Amino acid sequence: QTLADRLAEAFAEYLHARVRRDYWGYAPDEALDNAALVAEAYRGIRPAPGYPACPDHAEKTTLFRLLDVESRIGIRLTESFAMLPTASVSGWYFSHPESFYFGVGKIGPDQVADYARRKGVTVAEAERWLRPNLAADASVPRGAAGTPEGAAR
Repeated sequence: QTLADRLAEAFAEYLHARVRRDYWGYAPDEALDNAALVAEAYRGIRPAPGYPACPDHAEKTTLFRLLDVESRIGIRLTESFAMLPTASVSGWYFSHPESFYFGVGKIGPDQVADYARRKGVTVAEAERWLRPNLAADASVPRGAAGTPEGAAR
């Protein structure tokens, strides 16, 4: 399994290099050695759902739906949004020269409620997938319908 995981990640890095040099062509003359690759000395980023910049694993459903992943290449999502086969990777490419990796900080109750509203899910569902990022006081008081008190759905 470890070998399969490493091969999947290596292929993702290889494909990212091909995107930069050939497919999108924004770095056609790029020639990075291993040290530069490890240091991420290339233009652009490759974030993924479940990582610090995009902590909500549930966003994989959007990616899988848009790309019709399951029927095209047979990768599927579990109830907890793990990918099967397990040696699979997903994510987005951003080519902007000023793009950089960051981590989402602690999320307050107003932000959880707003995120849930925009995403069309309950606050409880949003809290489930954002739990590691919730501020200590992020539990939002709920009305009878499970929505934040005073919030219209």
